Amino acid sequence: MASGFGYNGGRSRCFTYWQEFSKCYAQTDNPVACRPQSDDYLECLHGTKELARAKQVKDELVRQAQASVDEGRKAADIAAAGGVVGVGLIKRTTEEESK
Repeated sequence: MASGFGYNGGRSRCFTYWQEFSKCYAQTDNPVACRPQSDDYLECLHGTKELARAKQVKDELVRQAQASVDEGRKAADIAAAGGVVGVGLIKRTTEEESK
């Protein structure tokens, strides 16, 4: 990456971000004004924000899967406890349900 060339001999993937940053840095008297361009360039190089977001998404998927497993386990425990499970094939009257 330091040479400015990509793997196939062309521009590197972050070259446009580098150009934006260097243009801003050359034109300004206050380097702090170029912080957004610097952040974009560093994100392109290292991908830290992208990796953090991917980790958040993965953690949420794992949490939802665990919640689904827990719900299934509760239903299985109720069925295994010997309770009669109705499948809805026979309609009961209100008198039979109260017994």
